[in-house]
Amino acid sequence: MLRPILIHPDPRLKKPASPVVDLSDELRVLASDMLETMYDAPGIGLAAPQVGVLDRLIVLDCEKEEGATPRPLAMFNPEVIATSDETSVYEEGCLSIPDIYAEVTRPAEVEVAWMDADGRAHQEVFTGLWATCVQHEIDHLAGKLFIDYLKPLKRQMITRKMVKLKRERAREKA
Repeated sequence: MLRPILIHPDPRLKKPASPVVDLSDELRVLASDMLETMYDAPGIGLAAPQVGVLDRLIVLDCEKEEGATPRPLAMFNPEVIATSDETSVYEEGCLSIPDIYAEVTRPAEVEVAWMDADGRAHQEVFTGLWATCVQHEIDHLAGKLFIDYLKPLKRQMITRKMVKLKRERAREKA
């Protein structure tokens, strides 16, 4: 089921998410819904707070090449456990901040630990777009948006654009 994606500024996007202590069927359905919502958007990552659920859950799939086999991942309680000293710069966007992109510098390589939908523990090193995406989504779980890495003036400009977009969308629905 497609879930509505919250648009910045929304107070739920700035709140830290709670750890998942019990992997319920409800949370498994949420992960499945989030993947469907992410693919439909279209995006490469989505965090539970973006659909109004303050649980530590992210989904991502950064296989972008034509003909590549999709690799959907649902990560419960993901945590960066190691980062490289080397950094990379990617032009990031966010489904909660539509049509806005900005360069963000992050570690080029990260090691992440998480639990899958069956409760199994995983650990993996991510590089390239995967590293950027997983860090971006984990930031959401701490109430941090990619625009928080930008200078205050640029961030305020983007926030004003989003307020205007939300007003326009509300008028269209009325």
